[in-house]
Amino acid sequence: MTDDVLRLDGVTFRRNGTEILHGIDLVVRRGEHWALLGPNGAGKSTILGFCGAQEHPTSGTVDVLERRLGRVDMQELRRHIGHVNPRHPIRMPLSPLEVALTGFTGTVDQALRWSPTAAERERAGMLIDMVGLDGRADLSWPTMSQGERGRSLIARALAPDPALLLLDEPTTGLDVAAREQLLETIDALFHTHTDLASVLVTHHLEELPESTTHAMVIAEGRVVAAGPAAETITSEIITEAFRHPIDVAHDDGRWSARTRRRAVV
Repeated sequence: MTDDVLRLDGVTFRRNGTEILHGIDLVVRRGEHWALLGPNGAGKSTILGFCGAQEHPTSGTVDVLERRLGRVDMQELRRHIGHVNPRHPIRMPLSPLEVALTGFTGTVDQALRWSPTAAERERAGMLIDMVGLDGRADLSWPTMSQGERGRSLIARALAPDPALLLLDEPTTGLDVAAREQLLETIDALFHTHTDLASVLVTHHLEELPESTTHAMVIAEGRVVAAGPAAETITSEIITEAFRHPIDVAHDDGRWSARTRRRAVV
């Protein structure tokens, strides 16, 4: 058994005749927490689609949980991947526990003619407790804050005990306090689920959790740099990717970025 949870080798992708990814290589191993960084339009969402077994590459190979895309039942494979998307289109007034339970069926809303087992209900309750929503049976999806929705979706993603967790801009729409609470939840999660691997997409360095171990920086569909976070999230690399002079700081486990000050003559 390999430690590789995710492997992309020489991946290209064309849409409407235009190549938008050019030879992407990425290896994510158990217990690693990757950030996928780059400007809008760089190709981050497309790469995440491969990670989540949502898309096939035009060329190259993608192996997710030791199964190669194109040779595997994609729907079955997706049951082993947790996906947190703040734009998740729930339509029913589900409680946090009910949101978590949809993780077992892989459905947006409650599955028809399906009832959770006692073990599934117990696990969902444990996960809701872990993300800090225990005892909030009064909450329903339409009236939840964005932060409460985000934590409910983390519980949902973890329900089937996945080996890979994908976080697609999970702090979108959150105020500062809610963002920090969600990042604390993510950091605490990785302390208790030590074998879980993750890939988080963002273009804001302030939204990276302290638990980030590695990063890939891309621009215009190409890898600018990839490797340990401390060696990859640097002023030079971020400046190159975003084509703007940016100073990156790393203090007490968190990153920040600002425009590089011009020297006063």
